[in-house]
Amino acid sequence: MVNIRNLDPSASPLDYYGSELRRLREDAGLKQGQLGDIIFCAGSLVGQIETARKVPTREFSDRVDAALVTGGVFSRLVGLVLRSQLPSWFQAYAEMEAKAAYISSFQAQLVYGLLQTEEYARAVLQAGWSDKLDEAVAARMERQRILDRDHPPLVWVVLDEGVLHRPFGNREIMRSQLLHLLEFGDRREVRIQVLPFAAGQHPATVGSFNVLRFERDPDIVYAESYGLANVTANPETVRDCTHRYDHLQAAALSVEQSAALIARVREERYGDHQEPDRRGVA
Repeated sequence: MVNIRNLDPSASPLDYYGSELRRLREDAGLKQGQLGDIIFCAGSLVGQIETARKVPTREFSDRVDAALVTGGVFSRLVGLVLRSQLPSWFQAYAEMEAKAAYISSFQAQLVYGLLQTEEYARAVLQAGWSDKLDEAVAARMERQRILDRDHPPLVWVVLDEGVLHRPFGNREIMRSQLLHLLEFGDRREVRIQVLPFAAGQHPATVGSFNVLRFERDPDIVYAESYGLANVTANPETVRDCTHRYDHLQAAALSVEQSAALIARVREERYGDHQEPDRRGVA
């Protein structure tokens, strides 16, 4: 059955995307099933996206643009759609993150979102009880596109060593995630350090935080808790967190030593030679 639900294009980026997809499909004289055949998907999927019941992927958007000869309309629009799937309290930060020239991040629990593999991100979001898992994963992957720009931000990440040992998903997911971190060694705009257990006490025991610097706007500090985001440009707070970050970098292993530790943990903790971990998960 053809979906005929009417949308208000001004309600959300997803609604606008769906209404435009229907309009341009009908202008091309195609039924949902016919467009689905052209772009190698079910006609029902086209209908679900046209009625804002399902979030489009970037691959879907690229194929629709080619099929309907839109000049890249949907490939441009899908970024707005995916960003709109981020938690409402996080969206403002994501916009600032995309505009930053320099990102400094300390992560005490997880790999920084910009550096996560899709499988690791899915495990993290599932553990965090994400309501719409597929949409949340797609939105997180969309955030990472800022690293593929012609002029990406400079990203410096300090990971607590515990992040490497805390498994999300299965052993293969962790092996892939740690390999992904190592692959950033070939990119000069991304630097990763590990704060080892041996460093002992450090000035960021309160938890993870990010410092964002911009070309023209004031620097900001970002930290989060359950369902809340704390973003501030207060000069004293920014200065304090920047100072703390400097201490973390000084206490952390060098970039080269950090890569060696990541590689060692990958093989020793998540290597194929180990027996499966049969302990229960709390």
